[in-house]
Amino acid sequence: MTIPNMNVIDMYKTMLKIRKFETKAMNFFAEGKIPGFVHLYIGEEAVATGVCANLNDDDYITSTHRGHGHILAKGGDLKFMMAELFGRATGYGKGKGGSMHIADATKGILGANGIVGAGHNISVGAALSAQYRGTKQVCVCFFGDASTNQGTFHESLNMASLWKLPVIFICENNLYGISIHQSRHQAIKDISERAVSYNMPGITVDGNDVFAVYDAAKEAIKRAREGNGPTLIECKTYRQRGHFEGDPGTYKPAPEQEEWVKKDPIPRVEKFILNKKILNESQLKDIQQEIDIQIEDAVEFANNSPYPSLDSVIEDVYSDMKEEVRVR
Repeated sequence: MTIPNMNVIDMYKTMLKIRKFETKAMNFFAEGKIPGFVHLYIGEEAVATGVCANLNDDDYITSTHRGHGHILAKGGDLKFMMAELFGRATGYGKGKGGSMHIADATKGILGANGIVGAGHNISVGAALSAQYRGTKQVCVCFFGDASTNQGTFHESLNMASLWKLPVIFICENNLYGISIHQSRHQAIKDISERAVSYNMPGITVDGNDVFAVYDAAKEAIKRAREGNGPTLIECKTYRQRGHFEGDPGTYKPAPEQEEWVKKDPIPRVEKFILNKKILNESQLKDIQQEIDIQIEDAVEFANNSPYPSLDSVIEDVYSDMKEEVRVR
């Protein structure tokens, strides 16, 4: 499939924005400036980018504990995200949600989620809503390989297939569930095989090839919009960091890590852009500097933002309804 040059450039910018955001988060966490856990998306940028490049502003996504890349690819604001990581009141969750609970309903981002497999059922609900309202919206559900062992995965695929819901299931198979290799928790190599049980297409693609992801997602999204039901796309990829920051990743064999780093999705796109003469090296550097400025602006915004006040500790926890509840 031929992808317009402007789309290629936009996808490169998105991948670079994710990588630079995550690298900054990695460094700040090491310096003790970010509270809570941080799970980085470094090495997996092609998946979120290739999928979300096909989505409309009003389409939905559900995310995971490793969700920064999904949120940025769907149009999340760098400043509000950075502020949330810093625990500041200007963040997406007013500084209370942290890295794993960023959401923006105005952009169809139904939330990152710290519960493994929790996004499956949420995505089915969003897709059912779109189908019921006849809006032609779709919902993309991002999840990892280990979550496909959860009951929610099977329940969701079953219902989505039965009702032909407009949902696209995107499995980011980075080979590890925390520290457990896929070969030790599943008897199959390709998770896409599980689609057969639910009578839907199951596709495995190179998750470090943004164009392969883009093409597969484009077809699946078109299928969903036309009312033909869900698709399961497995993207083979690799997280270059540990499960969370602070995890040394010693369970990953060094040769395996080295081999996957060679397949880093960002240099692959840069090579494609240069070989096809879409941009030259100077233009690539201009883009990199432009995104560096955006990241630094986000850091400045976060640093200059206040912490949540003590008075707000229970706000947004319970309903803040002002009217009295009338008993009928």
